[in-house]
Amino acid sequence: MKIFLETFGCQMNEYDSELIRSILRSHEHTFVEQLEQAEVALLNTCAIRENAHERIYHRLDDLKGRKRRQKNLVVGVLGCMAQNLRQELAEHAPIVDIVAGPDSYKRLPLLIDAASGKGEKGFDFSLSEYETYSDIAPQRQPGVNAWIAIMRGCDNFCTFCVVPYTRGRERSREPQNIVAEVHRITAEGFKQVTLLGQNVNSYRHEQSDFADLMESVAAVPGIRRVRFTSPHPKDFPRKLLRAMAANPKLCKHIHLPLQSGSDSVLDRMNRTYTKQEFLDLVDEIRAIMPEVSLTTDIICGFCGETDADFADTLEVVRRVEFDSAFMFKYSQRQQTIAERKFADDVPEAIKTQRLMQLIDVQREISRQRNVNEVGKVYEVLVEEPSKKNSREWLGRTDHYKGVVFFDEAAQPGDFVSVRINAAGTNTLRGTVERQSRRRLPVMASPVNCCGP
Repeated sequence: MKIFLETFGCQMNEYDSELIRSILRSHEHTFVEQLEQAEVALLNTCAIRENAHERIYHRLDDLKGRKRRQKNLVVGVLGCMAQNLRQELAEHAPIVDIVAGPDSYKRLPLLIDAASGKGEKGFDFSLSEYETYSDIAPQRQPGVNAWIAIMRGCDNFCTFCVVPYTRGRERSREPQNIVAEVHRITAEGFKQVTLLGQNVNSYRHEQSDFADLMESVAAVPGIRRVRFTSPHPKDFPRKLLRAMAANPKLCKHIHLPLQSGSDSVLDRMNRTYTKQEFLDLVDEIRAIMPEVSLTTDIICGFCGETDADFADTLEVVRRVEFDSAFMFKYSQRQQTIAERKFADDVPEAIKTQRLMQLIDVQREISRQRNVNEVGKVYEVLVEEPSKKNSREWLGRTDHYKGVVFFDEAAQPGDFVSVRINAAGTNTLRGTVERQSRRRLPVMASPVNCCGP
């Protein structure tokens, strides 16, 4: 059948869509770029924040009209939202024929056959203790970066987070299996890989830990850059810091989710570290890697957050000086500990006010940290044309900073030396310093991640 697959959310969802493509193509299904061409419409969904749910429901509203015109259209909701809101979807979205969670993708061919051939609705919400999809070779989309999920699930049970309930408990892939996949992507032309997990520093398989895995991946011939997301501050391995400092292939960028700077809020979130422990970790990271780029996630208005709690968050942000941050208002998620245990008692207007204040503070910090890059020369991996000017290119440094520059000869996948000569809040601007590009075939493109 002709399948239209739309992906919402984080890098893990992007990777899961690559697995879904592989599974369905192995059963002779084909994929189309336009919904109008499809016999099956699959939405791979996210459940992290309220606006993610709203986007899916809006998309389902759009599909209602199409299903009235195309009676045999099969509609499927997959992934985290499917797992988290399975009852609601079954009762209130009658156009949905298939609902399948993240551990049920291998059953999609059967579910599609039943829905299309017999008109049977199919639901599969099983959570596996063992499924890692390590036997599936993902079908990657064009771009310059390859995602590889090294583990699935999460054992942290942060009170605001649905991931343990939508993706199950932690389980790690064998390192040999991961390294074999890295060999495959280099054969396809990739030079950069990003290792994915809800908490990558919990990765462990027999005697191998995450630092061992990073070194093994970096040792694969042809790999130029190795990234990862996301670690948890509670158990960040010092062994990994030393490996990152010593190995030029391990990128000097760490996405380190703070979530809050208040000890009382961190305790209610079950983050299992304190404000001071987070600051001590940052000091240690920068002592070992002074040039490191640090990014983060922060939630404003979590249950019970006071003005003093929010002031603690601002203090940490000013002290750490993150290069950038993903900042959000708290939205209560079904099935989380916070929904059962705490009142969502911070007024929406206060959440918005705090978020705007936080954004203003972080914007100035980001701008100043970018200004400090002016005059430096970086090797930039070219990703895509600039959105503001198609004659310019957007690339990224080892530190994950976006750089816009002009070069008639550049192509996605090139490595180009660029001197930074101007800085804004979100991007750097530069000029090509010398022709040192190394061209590679283009395969997979990145999106933002929801870290732990």
